[in-house]
Amino acid sequence: MAFNFFKKKETKPEPTEAAKPEVPNDNGLFSKLKSGLSKTRKVLNTDVTELFAGATAINDELFDELEELLVTSDLGVDITMDMMERIRKKAKKLETGEQLKAVLKEELLGLFPADPEPVKQTKPHIIMMVGVNGTGKTTTLGKLATRYVKEGKKVLIAAADTFRAAAIEQVEIWADRANAGIVKHKEGADPAAVAYDAVEASIARDVDVVLIDTAGRLHTQKNLMEELKKIKRSVDKKLKGAPHEVMLVIDATTGQNAISQAKIFNDAVGLTRIAVTKLDGTAKGGIVAAVSSIMNVPISHIGVGEGIEDLQDFNAKRFIDALFD
Repeated sequence: MAFNFFKKKETKPEPTEAAKPEVPNDNGLFSKLKSGLSKTRKVLNTDVTELFAGATAINDELFDELEELLVTSDLGVDITMDMMERIRKKAKKLETGEQLKAVLKEELLGLFPADPEPVKQTKPHIIMMVGVNGTGKTTTLGKLATRYVKEGKKVLIAAADTFRAAAIEQVEIWADRANAGIVKHKEGADPAAVAYDAVEASIARDVDVVLIDTAGRLHTQKNLMEELKKIKRSVDKKLKGAPHEVMLVIDATTGQNAISQAKIFNDAVGLTRIAVTKLDGTAKGGIVAAVSSIMNVPISHIGVGEGIEDLQDFNAKRFIDALFD
């Protein structure tokens, strides 16, 4: 059996123009999800179906091939081994490949942590966005701002990425598209001061949601992690308990490296949820389950395309169904 997971995938640049804002119905969302996961679906669905269809018996040979398939989908070696141990035990009572496929889907679903308790919606509700360069963090922030405004919420964006050239302008464009407010300082200003001023302004303006954009910093640079901690302390100083959420944005095309990113960001600022972008550009869809399982942090959003509507709320069952159905 041939696998194509390690072939480098070309990813499209972050969009510069907003897509149509209409939100599709549930059937439309599922269709978009299946389409956005097409590269992972093509390998997983085709190979798994052929694997089970060609099996004359549920035996060690089949298990070995299934194990290889899961590892190369970027589920990771340790997670795969643990999961395969459980599958082997359950398989003793199974008779067909379809029954085994159902067990596989059940085990994949079990990798995701239970749905967390809903976050108490304070006003203003402060969300701090973090992630390395190129993950689509600012674009994800812009899409979230658009969604919140469409829901009738008053949104303010803090342009706290003051280091990257044109970062402030990029956030301004998204704020304008979303009809959201913005707090900005000059390039090179103290990011923590921008975040502080944004929270202060949100209280004065009766804002519902504040989205704090931060530098797309390299996660290996300790001084930049310290800057994130400073932003978090500054926000808490102005509004006790803020930020109420810290969202990490990771790029699915980076595979297992996304897990090391998640660990370091979590150690620095404590993650509450994760968004996984660019799933339409990779066959490594297993990273979604891997990072959520290892970090025990819920995936809240996934990006399966460039449009506003292609940033979807994550649902584990729907995700797995879209991979195999």
